[in-house]
Amino acid sequence: MGGVNPISPHTGTPGVNLPALRGHNAALVLDLLRSAGEEGISRLELAEWTGLTPQAVSKIVGRLRDEGLAAEAGRRASTGGKPRTVLRLAPEAGHAVGIHLDRDALVAVLMDLSGAVVAERAAPLDLGAGSDAVLTAVAREVDALTAVRESVLGVGVALPGPLDHRGGVLHQVTGFPEWDGFPLRDALAERLGAPVVVDKDTNAAALGLALARPSGGGSFAYLHLGTGLGAGLVLSGALYRGDRTGAGEFGHQVLQLDGARCSCGNRGCIEALCLEAVASGELARAARVLGEGAANLVGLLDIDLVLLGGRTVERAPEIFVRGVSDVVRGRARSTVEVPVRQAEGGGRLVAEGAAQLVLAPLFGRANVAFPANRN
Repeated sequence: MGGVNPISPHTGTPGVNLPALRGHNAALVLDLLRSAGEEGISRLELAEWTGLTPQAVSKIVGRLRDEGLAAEAGRRASTGGKPRTVLRLAPEAGHAVGIHLDRDALVAVLMDLSGAVVAERAAPLDLGAGSDAVLTAVAREVDALTAVRESVLGVGVALPGPLDHRGGVLHQVTGFPEWDGFPLRDALAERLGAPVVVDKDTNAAALGLALARPSGGGSFAYLHLGTGLGAGLVLSGALYRGDRTGAGEFGHQVLQLDGARCSCGNRGCIEALCLEAVASGELARAARVLGEGAANLVGLLDIDLVLLGGRTVERAPEIFVRGVSDVVRGRARSTVEVPVRQAEGGGRLVAEGAAQLVLAPLFGRANVAFPANRN
């Protein structure tokens, strides 16, 4: 699955008729099969949309059918000649597990190739209980979800950062210094006997949200306020992690020099100010503080949309959407209004994004790229 190039709507990246790019071409075809849904798509349409020759498409489709990834979806009337065979993705041919490790809870989902959640679980968790306890908890939930499934492609794990998503190593997780330097990906892969991908919770959520957007491109920020505060950034249609997975440490921008002490060691961080207001029951004040940070992002990155999520936002979405929107609108330096909305997905949003960390590369969209609009 790895090493597949994303499909770019901006460059209109076509398929390439070279053996060396066979994986890339298969990803193009798979993504179009997934986008077509139950209605399916013909080989001729696949050739038109990918730029591949009909012969190349037939070979790819043949391999996908042999692997169980594609199946016939019936026939469609043709404008001339015999009816065309229509193909669809076989969602049941593969599954991914998505795990959200929060500071005090674990949410797990099992997702098929279409992106549909077919099973889910939740359990309390103490992230500070040590690596063995946490890995045991993850293994227990993965075993429960996959007991009757043989087609599991891997496990995606999302949790608070900072961390290195390439190496799967944790770095100074805020409030949990004991995790610093722990090779979570490799340790968990050894425990599970399956491929594992690790990323920040906010990046996973942003990935899932971007893949679900009906049209490509655009830039947005996903702000997650739960037991902590962070951001996932999608800029010009691509998930932005930074060279060291350090982008999106939104909660630790300092807004008040002599403010409350934050768990990171600084004073006046937006996370500390927000959580302080939440703890005192002042949700409107927490929303205004969050809005100040959101307005900073809008002005700095010229994003099109702000999405809010996390358990604290879910408790009072109207208060947070209204409060953040008021501040963003009041500080706007442009006549173009940037909407603020609650992110869809609820309590399993991060876990679903974690599963997409495994699935997205199969469709050439590991970096949140978008196929051409077929409508």
